[in-house]
Amino acid sequence: MKKLKMTRNMRRNIYGFIFLSPFFIGFIMFFLIPIVRTFFYSFQSVSVGSNGGMEFTYNGLKNYFDLFKTEVTTDSKTLTELFANQNMDMLTAVPLITVFSLFMALLANKQFKGRAIVRMIFFLPIILGLSLVTDMLAMTTGSELTETGGGLFSESFVSVLLFNYTGIPLRILNPIMGYVDNIFDLISHAGVQTLIYLTALQSISPSLYEVARIEGATAYETFWKVTIPSIMHIIMFVVVYTIVELFLESQIAKEVYSFAFEQNKIGIGSALSVVYILNVLLVLAVVALILGKVVKRYE
Repeated sequence: MKKLKMTRNMRRNIYGFIFLSPFFIGFIMFFLIPIVRTFFYSFQSVSVGSNGGMEFTYNGLKNYFDLFKTEVTTDSKTLTELFANQNMDMLTAVPLITVFSLFMALLANKQFKGRAIVRMIFFLPIILGLSLVTDMLAMTTGSELTETGGGLFSESFVSVLLFNYTGIPLRILNPIMGYVDNIFDLISHAGVQTLIYLTALQSISPSLYEVARIEGATAYETFWKVTIPSIMHIIMFVVVYTIVELFLESQIAKEVYSFAFEQNKIGIGSALSVVYILNVLLVLAVVALILGKVVKRYE
């Protein structure tokens, strides 16, 4: 019997499938199956049966129609208002976090004495968990650092001042000032993004910067014509990651939990999950379409 001889490409493919198998198993078990069940529950009236299990009665689109008629638990707002506010907040939070994390990565990537200590001071709270650090600071200082309005500036005062001098609508200024006033929350959302940017910056070939210096480019020109084009695909990844992260922590996700597990309205909670997923996919599609054109322009 002739022994099958494996080529180098065949071995690489097999090793690749072996390394990817944990991801595929986790994706199927913890994402694909729950998503399919959520879609199924959203078209059913779910109740507890006589044997203690769940009973399903098909009701078509009733859960979706009832969804936006049901009151939510947050500030007496409707779900339509929650979706509108969430999407509007994305317009301010995502660019702010993306730019702030890039700024912190640029600082951490600079060559200076004590850089390792500075990096440790910045990233240690993110690794340990920011809530633990802020709780410790609150215990030692006797104040709550994460309370809104307890920062360096008055959020409403600065927002009105900028509105009067710049004409930017307060609807856009207030979320920005909310992040500025609650700087610890901003840092907590920018930690992973900063690490991603830092890795991307360190992968840029030093010869590109050397050529820019020889050509007499200024630091400003080098940043926009060397650094940004080299990490443009990473910027797109960071934007997508930030959008997903903020959506997972939004009030709508809490409402899904409230409907399904606190109010025992599994059908309506599943319908809200489906609408929520479609909303996230729509936002990601628009962002990918816009940023995709920008990335191609820099390639």
